[in-house]
Amino acid sequence: MTNALKVLIVEDEPKIVQILETYMEREGYQVSVLNDGIDAVEVIKETEPEFVILDLMLPNKDGFTICKEVRQFSTVPIIMLTARVDEIDRLMGLEFGADDYVCKPFSPREILARMRTIMRRLEASVQKEEELAYKGLKLNVDRFQCQVDSKDVDLTPVEFRLLQTLVSRPGVVHSRELLMKVCYVDERVVSTRTIDSHVKNLRSKLAKVLDGKELLHSIYGVGYKLE
Repeated sequence: MTNALKVLIVEDEPKIVQILETYMEREGYQVSVLNDGIDAVEVIKETEPEFVILDLMLPNKDGFTICKEVRQFSTVPIIMLTARVDEIDRLMGLEFGADDYVCKPFSPREILARMRTIMRRLEASVQKEEELAYKGLKLNVDRFQCQVDSKDVDLTPVEFRLLQTLVSRPGVVHSRELLMKVCYVDERVVSTRTIDSHVKNLRSKLAKVLDGKELLHSIYGVGYKLE
């Protein structure tokens, strides 16, 4: 990714937009703004931003719905902004495909730091020049692509890292704690339920191309394995 990163901010609070826009433009990013959720999905589809900052509570269409619809056609990194700090809202945001979340009020520097962390992960995946395979499942780490029986499966960065870890050692049980470290390399403290939410979402995506066959198995009280 270049310094002139194309960022779309979908937020209806003018002060937040102004602050984020100011800091991001100082970084050299190309920033565009939407103050309403109704056209967000179409704008993302048409303009193909490289990063999306998405508010949870928006006029006409909420951030959860937008994120879920965007994940039908794009793996663009999404950070969700929310004033609702209870855990279930954060889990729902991640389950619908958000890569990260930030609770209001926040520092714009925190947003930039989270963005850089996500971008570094994507760049590292590209640089590894690695391909993993297990039965009909193939992961191209270089292209950040997942295929099952030659069918493309769109995954978020967190889902991809999770599946990559499991595919790298089939049959081995990976603890939730280990998977949390893999998914969140910035060592943020997250609940083990967050990993459960990602696995649930990953299972759902794989099931659509596996005709109901189960590859991901939960080991009660321990974690998950691929088999």
